[in-house]
Amino acid sequence: MARKSPNDWKDRLGVVYSTNNDFSYDYNDESENETLVPAQQKLIVALDKKHRGGKQVTLITGFVGHEDDLKALGKLLKTKCGVGGSAKHGEIIIQGDFRHRVKDILKKDGYGVR
Repeated sequence: MARKSPNDWKDRLGVVYSTNNDFSYDYNDESENETLVPAQQKLIVALDKKHRGGKQVTLITGFVGHEDDLKALGKLLKTKCGVGGSAKHGEIIIQGDFRHRVKDILKKDGYGVR
């Protein structure tokens, strides 16, 4: 695998040319938040039908932490509910109306639930 050049132009699209010879482009790498302990999480469990063709999903929002921890929590909830879903961009989507079951599972694991 080839090493990436420190000044790869594809990573700098939209940047204006600089005449400064010592210019070094500063990449704005977004660092993920540190995962909060379950007791400090304030998760919101809601039913959502918007833009889903009339189908209902249970939407869990408000997770603060790494994407891997979010996916692990999503997998736990999907397994316990016995349905499909996804976990990305700080949200967990569970197919169907499982609000009460999800709230019980999260409270049992020590998460703060609204």
